[in-house]
Amino acid sequence: MGHMVQVKGGEVWAQDSGSDDGARPPVVLLHSGVGDSRLWEPVLPGLPAGHRVIRYDARGFGNSPAPTVSYSQAEDLRSVLDHFEVRRAVLVGSSMGARTAIDLALDDPGRVAALGLFAPGVAGYEGLEVPELTEEIGRLATARDMDGLIALAARVWGAAGPDPDPEAETLLRAAIPAWFTTYGHETEGAPAFGRLGELDLPCTLLLGEKDQPEVIRCNEAMAEAIPGCLLVRHPDCDHFPTLRAPQDVARLVTELCERAPAA
Repeated sequence: MGHMVQVKGGEVWAQDSGSDDGARPPVVLLHSGVGDSRLWEPVLPGLPAGHRVIRYDARGFGNSPAPTVSYSQAEDLRSVLDHFEVRRAVLVGSSMGARTAIDLALDDPGRVAALGLFAPGVAGYEGLEVPELTEEIGRLATARDMDGLIALAARVWGAAGPDPDPEAETLLRAAIPAWFTTYGHETEGAPAFGRLGELDLPCTLLLGEKDQPEVIRCNEAMAEAIPGCLLVRHPDCDHFPTLRAPQDVARLVTELCERAPAA
């Protein structure tokens, strides 16, 4: 069962497994912008028993209300850690969630024991912008064409999925409205790409070979910039690695936890 957690000027829905052997830092799962915290459900059974796992919906996504004030994802993450009295965590993020994890690791390195980055984004990397894609999303949004938006997102970020792809489409249908309800409220973190060399912690980065080409290039550059980063190139993953290869994701998270310093 989850419950609402207070964040600056709002609240987010979070779930805490509660179980903890005390030997290793808790794992906090951060979802992408093409889903909500449900995208981690295929991975949960493969995570080690007795390991505390926390996941939450970012503002506007899943069970979390849309924002009404200015906020930052990294501040919200810090509020969630404080609420659950987590001093130090293994942060595991997909895409947008990975960007948030990196922001906190650079801003407050003492709170982060290790980083798991799955098809990650990062603030300050210029090559992710595709003007034609942004323009098409705007056109479909103006026309209130949700089916068109889902089809576009599935084509760009879900190329490894089946056709039809009900799991990804369900997540997209729930997530896409948040793209617009959060616009103008979320404040982007400071550019982080140029600071990745400062990260001094165990890090695993999974790159999906069937992901958007711009994301693949970004992920390659990130893995090269992060000292000691373990780069995993997955041939069957797109921007939904937890749907396409949940057992592989769970194994990588488990191995990352074993590399993290004891709590």
